[in-house]
Amino acid sequence: MDTHSADQDLLQLLAALDARGYRFTTVTPATHARLLARDGDHPARTLRDVFGWNRWFDPALLPSDILDPLRRAGAVDSRDGRLKSKLRVAAIGDSLFLHSAFPTEAADSVFFGPDTYRFARLIEQELRGGPLYADIVDIGAGSGAGGLIARHVLPAARLIMTDINPEALRLARVNAAHLGIAVDQIEAPGLEGVDGPIDLVLANPPYVMDTAERAYRDGGDMHGAALSLEWALSAAERLRPGGKMLLYTGVAIVDGEDAFEAALRRALPEHGCTLRYSEIDPDIFGEELDEPPYAEVERIAAVAAIIERG
Repeated sequence: MDTHSADQDLLQLLAALDARGYRFTTVTPATHARLLARDGDHPARTLRDVFGWNRWFDPALLPSDILDPLRRAGAVDSRDGRLKSKLRVAAIGDSLFLHSAFPTEAADSVFFGPDTYRFARLIEQELRGGPLYADIVDIGAGSGAGGLIARHVLPAARLIMTDINPEALRLARVNAAHLGIAVDQIEAPGLEGVDGPIDLVLANPPYVMDTAERAYRDGGDMHGAALSLEWALSAAERLRPGGKMLLYTGVAIVDGEDAFEAALRRALPEHGCTLRYSEIDPDIFGEELDEPPYAEVERIAAVAAIIERG
């Protein structure tokens, strides 16, 4: 399939949904599964059922300006006369974002959920009324939501997105085009391939201990915080004077202690950087505590680490 043509088809899909006022708030996988189990396996009745709750649907449900580009993009499955979208569409405010179908089990899944909304809120709170940074680098950009929200606040800034997942870069590119935002993209981990000092770094790293080691989910050692620490220290080395990193992540709390915060506070002064650190939500993804790697963990907290070079 011609990737460029497929991208154009997905752009048409987003435009058609936007024109109809489509909006959907994406929930956690556990909540999504509970709702589907509660409501049963009925076919989709609305656009939100198709592109939000990701239900099977009768082809007659969708108008041609939505169904045709979905089919041309190869973004639909078929079973027993019904169809199912291979992509979902979420909204942050009036902006729409493509992301992966439910459940997000594939290695190249592009995740979008409550973490994305918290990350977007953190970005808006930190950037509005602040310095007019010239460049933004969104590490592990995923759907691109973080970088695109920042670019909306800082319309003159150059936006660079990095990710190791080609499918993430593809969907982020389409999402950016739908919002009329130009982006540069680098298929690489972390800040590899990004030249020179950086004004503003954004990151929402994977932070779960995932036995399947899926890239969008697995944060490595330190109960999932190792990748967050690696990205934070890498960014601290690359920030220009006056530069900033906005890091949103999840951390495992063991016996009341946050090992990730402690590691940052030890390491950042050596890089000439300061840290503002806060818990955004004290208890997220509680279902993970049932898994063996979390046997010692009492809770997982969503945190914000604001790193600034003096």
